[in-house]
Formats: sequence, structure tokens, C-alpha cells
Amino acid sequence: MQQITLGSTGITTVQNAFGALPVQRVNMEIAVEILRRAYEGGMRFFDTARAYSDSEEKMGEAFDGMRDKLFIATKTMAKTPEQFWKDLDTSLKNLRTDYIDIYQFHCVNQCYAPGDGTGMYECMLEAKAQGKIRHIGVTAHKIEVAFDCVKSGLYETMQFPFSYLSAKREIELVEACKAANMGFIAMKGLAGGLIHNSKAAMAFMTQYDNVLPIWGIQRMSELEEWLAFMDETPAYDGELKEYIEKERAELAGDFCRGCGYCMPCPAGIMINQCARMSLLLRRAPSANWLSEEMQTEMNKIENCLNCGLCKTKCPFELNTPELLRKNLEDYKRVLAGEVTV
Repeated sequence: MQQITLGSTGITTVQNAFGALPVQRVNMEIAVEILRRAYEGGMRFFDTARAYSDSEEKMGEAFDGMRDKLFIATKTMAKTPEQFWKDLDTSLKNLRTDYIDIYQFHCVNQCYAPGDGTGMYECMLEAKAQGKIRHIGVTAHKIEVAFDCVKSGLYETMQFPFSYLSAKREIELVEACKAANMGFIAMKGLAGGLIHNSKAAMAFMTQYDNVLPIWGIQRMSELEEWLAFMDETPAYDGELKEYIEKERAELAGDFCRGCGYCMPCPAGIMINQCARMSLLLRRAPSANWLSEEMQTEMNKIENCLNCGLCKTKCPFELNTPELLRKNLEDYKRVLAGEVTV
């Protein structure tokens, strides 16, 4: 397993890191067990966020007394200086630490900069001066906003969705970060659950010596898959390249990653599942997708208000209402037996 240095931060860690969003879905005992096993297995970089309910608290419990042995990154979705300081103090308390290695603006819609009138970047500078954070990072979902942040030279790390399904523009972002000596943290390395081959996902990442993937983990079985790659890292060979090319061909174009930033829907539609139902049926076959309960959820699409709210909130700038309608049409064909999955 190769080592990755996150740009100018100087943080060097194995190219196999832990994304702690999913541990909010399990209880404290299980979360602590998973997090400690990840450390024992060689993972040293752990990423969480104030927005991930009790994820920070679980990390704090798991790593209490071990602060100097690992790197912790967390995030704030604050839009005002007052909320920034509140979030930072809460994160420090939850994580049981007096500093955060990388503090990130979370899912930004703009590149915060000194003198822009928001006061947000100034908060980062002050927090760094106080020793509460060591490095300033940013996470984004909109590609041009991400490029703005790279070009600004103000951030030490960029966190952005990146997987073997990423398009040319995303690869250009990775290259731009390398040229700017800016660390790149890859979220959604499994494309929101659409990638099921962990070996291929890991091998793809090894091409990039500046990319640190954070794998979202909530089960011990999932963790053991990633830990197995510590000693036997899959090579990006001809066989896996061929497999990935087939995957790209199947998933070419726009698709919902299931991130849920479009929620809640005024019409009660479960957008983060319904807008990608066609892919779920074909890539993750399960009778549950065709259950009466899920049929009821899919039929809610017919009650769409066409308000466009989901479209404005989609970080990938998808035409969500259109995706919903297409998925409903396909779903009905599957139920009618016209299409086999």
C-alpha cells in the first residue's frame, strides 16, 4: 500500500482512509469496534463532519487518548462566523481533542475568500492562529466551484467525489490539485453505492499518487475488505482496466449518486432512491426494490409538484424531476414484465 502526502499539509498516510459518515447509522458499541479495528488494521486518516449526527462523538470515544497516533478531518456547513465557531467548539468537544488536523468548509456553493464579506475564511485563519485547526480544507460537489477553490490558492486540501466512473473534468481537477500542491481527498469512491467491485475501486485509485480515498464504512465485513488491500493492494492491470471500461460504458451520462442533498421533497418523494431506481434494479438486484412499500414510494413521483426545488439543491446539477420521471417509466415496465432485471 503506497503512502500519500496531502499536498502542502505534509500529512502522509496510507492510501486507504476511513469515511465516518456511515457510522452514524450504527450504535456506539459497534461504531467504536469498527473504528478501532480500522486503526489496528493500518488506517490512520479518519474523516467526519459536524453534519453527520453523532459520528464525531463515536470517533471521540474510539480514539480517546490516541490523538497523536492518527489524523482527524472534520467539516462545518456554517454560513456565518457565529455558526462556524459554534460548530468548531462542538467538534472539538465531541472528538475529545484540542485541535483538528484538517478543518473543511462542507459542500460549499462558493469559494470563501478573505474580504468577500462573509467573514468565513477569516474564521479559518483565526482558528488556525489559535491552534484549534492545523490545515484549511474545503469540500465541494459542484465542479466549477471546486476549480475556483483550487485556483484561489487559499485551501490546502480539496475533497470531491472521485471514482472510476468520474468524467474527464473530475480527472482534470485531480491533476489541477497536484499541480497546485493541494491535497485531494476522494469521497464517494464507490459512486454512492453503484460500484460493487472494491478491488477495481481500489486499483483505480492507485494510479494517482496525490489522491486519498475515504471509504464509507458501517459494517465490519466492509472494513475487512479494505484492510485486506493493505498487504495485497490490487494492481491496475489489463483485466481491471477492461472491467472498468465496461462499467463506464454502462453508466455513461448523468446519474443520481444518492447523496440526499435534494431532500426533503415537498411532495414526500424519496428522491435519493427513486431517482436512481433503474440502476439499483440492475446493479443491486433485490426483491425489496419491487416490494409494495417501494412501489408506493415510486408512485409518489406522479404527485411531483414540478417545483424544481430538488434541481436547485442537487450538487451535481442534475435535472432531477426528469430523472424521476424516467425512472418511474422504467420501473413500471419492470413490474409489468416488459423488462427483465
